[in-house]
Amino acid sequence: MSGLLLLDAYATDWLNLLARWLHVIAAIAWIGSSFYFIALDNHLDPPADSEDAGRGVGGEAWEIHGGGFYHVQKYRVAPRTLPERLLWFKWEAYATWLSGFALLVVLYYLNADLYLIDRDVADLGPLAATAISVGLLAAAWVVYDLLCRLLRGRELVLGACLLGLTTLAAYGVSHLFSARAVSIQVGAMLGTMMAGNVLLNIIPAHRELIRAKEAGREPDPAPGIGAKQRSVHNNYLTLPVVLTMIAPHFPFLYARERGWLVLVISMLIGAWIRHFFNLRHTGRTVWAIPATAALAITGLAVAIRPADVAPAGPAAGAVPFAEVKTIVERRCASCHSLAPTDESFPTAPKGIVLDTPEQIRTLAAAIEQQSVRTKAMPLANVTRMTQAERDRLGAWIRAGARIK
Repeated sequence: MSGLLLLDAYATDWLNLLARWLHVIAAIAWIGSSFYFIALDNHLDPPADSEDAGRGVGGEAWEIHGGGFYHVQKYRVAPRTLPERLLWFKWEAYATWLSGFALLVVLYYLNADLYLIDRDVADLGPLAATAISVGLLAAAWVVYDLLCRLLRGRELVLGACLLGLTTLAAYGVSHLFSARAVSIQVGAMLGTMMAGNVLLNIIPAHRELIRAKEAGREPDPAPGIGAKQRSVHNNYLTLPVVLTMIAPHFPFLYARERGWLVLVISMLIGAWIRHFFNLRHTGRTVWAIPATAALAITGLAVAIRPADVAPAGPAAGAVPFAEVKTIVERRCASCHSLAPTDESFPTAPKGIVLDTPEQIRTLAAAIEQQSVRTKAMPLANVTRMTQAERDRLGAWIRAGARIK
């Protein structure tokens, strides 16, 4: 396998495992804190004690968890004196982005020919594809941050612009990279925007509040208000970004002519669901939101269901198993074998082995789904399986997958 492959496949698998493990744990912590703090803000009541209000407390909430009660107060701007110990919430975001980028490097950049590039889509080399991918991450933050500054206070307009740009990005990326890489690239761009919010906006706003108190100045509330806006943006992006991370495991979502559109619609549904919970935390339960989300998901599932289309021409005739076995050996067994010849895989991916006639027959349904219907396999079509070969496999499977 050509490309940027610098490590052997076994070492790459270990790096993939460790980076993915860290990424999932860090993302759970980051998303959990986002859910918690937005819910907390939406549950705050005016302080019951007038003395607290006089000290600048803007809201409070009582909570019970872990066998005890908590009394949480939020100041309108800052307390009169800084506490000796102040808890920060930033490394969850940093660790999520860093581990996610490490996964991009290990899986998509070092194995660009396998996961990132599809030369049937665009004739890109590994270095060019990697440079474009990294450049798009930076561009996503720059454009988003500029829009936030230009459209400050006009959240609906900003949201519409971000939806349009996300759609444009998904469409453009689908003409550059493999279908599998589209959701990962779009998700990484959104994740970069989220991490950029923390690193370059939210945390600096917090530091400015602290510096003002340390200098004896009355803090300016504007940076804190801007930081809260970016936190809300991150909150709405959580479900869409999580979807982009798991989408590559479901070829029926991405392995189609307009997979980019399916991705955008799915992400929009995720943000809509998040809106339901944010409203619910403020005391408004709008059941129309989950109802319309369920209808949208159902409609999408029906719309993209792979059709059973009988192949035309010679593929419609009887297909001898010897021909099927030859196709599988030529196009699939380089990876799906007890002894893969593809250097990217020391063992068969997901343990799927297609060495014997019995294995091919047993896995006929999976072959049909992955190679005939969605065309997700071979990955990036690295073995150049032709449409005629897919049709012949489909005809044999629909005839009962008999070994002749």
